[in-house]
Amino acid sequence: MTIRQGRDRINEARAVLEALGLPRQQLNERSALCLLALLDLDPTAAWADSRDPLMGVTPIMDWARKHYGKRYAPNTRETIRRQTLHQFCGAGIACYNPDAPERAVNSPRAVYQIEPLALTLLRKWGTAAWGRELKKYLKGRVTLKEKYAKARKRTLLPVRITEGSAIHLSPGTHSKLIKAIIEEFAPRFMPGSRLIYAGDTGKKWGFFDQAGLAGLGIVVDAHGKMPDIVLYDQRRNWLVLVESVTSHGPMDPKRHGELADLFASPGVGLVFVTAFPNRLTMKRYLSQIAWETEVWVADSPAHLIHFNGDRFLGPHDPVG
Repeated sequence: MTIRQGRDRINEARAVLEALGLPRQQLNERSALCLLALLDLDPTAAWADSRDPLMGVTPIMDWARKHYGKRYAPNTRETIRRQTLHQFCGAGIACYNPDAPERAVNSPRAVYQIEPLALTLLRKWGTAAWGRELKKYLKGRVTLKEKYAKARKRTLLPVRITEGSAIHLSPGTHSKLIKAIIEEFAPRFMPGSRLIYAGDTGKKWGFFDQAGLAGLGIVVDAHGKMPDIVLYDQRRNWLVLVESVTSHGPMDPKRHGELADLFASPGVGLVFVTAFPNRLTMKRYLSQIAWETEVWVADSPAHLIHFNGDRFLGPHDPVG
């Protein structure tokens, strides 16, 4: 075996895994070597000669060292089992303990084997029949990549932005606070306002009405550091910039200045808001909050705290 042969075979195995719909996290050398081990396919053998031995995790590691020169440390066993072989079984391309299904999950004798239909298909790799046979194999199957996408979609957080219209954000406490800002803060303090931008921890642009922002004479560089929420109050011609704080990043003087420059537009008023999930979180950041900004706390949604007191000094109506 030459180094080139080994590298080429590993790349072929990665291409096979991609064709079978494995997620990006499994399109790596480790998974490629596990697939080749389960097929007992060394760098010089033909795909048509693939076999289906029963193999445990340690024998797979030993096989990769013997045939491809890849040495795995003993503590890699769990990574191989949990980050590759588990996904192979979930994708239906490998079977777990097919010789003894009743074997205990934590048994040191646990083994894996390439699934029979997958073996038949993989023997066709590199032939004229591969494309046709792959299509037949995948017909009616849900790939692991598709399963993961569906599972992720079920966990997304729906956020209503208008009547009958919603966006979906990645799950988490930060997204819950963004949802509260859009669904509770905005209707209370800016009724009729329009969502321009909502960030998402899972991707940079959760929602972005770029044309709406450009209509106000503001063009934001995609590499610029956006606030978490941008709302437009058309009645007052205000652009409201909100930082959603669950662990870091209140509207401090530095951030205030950055956003003032980023969103500067003649005639458009800028309002700066820091949103916290509760007052306990707010307490940690009080000393950092910039003057001439507002603070909103989600667990007291009907109130605002004004860090610009000279504008609002005066009596209030008696409570009750």
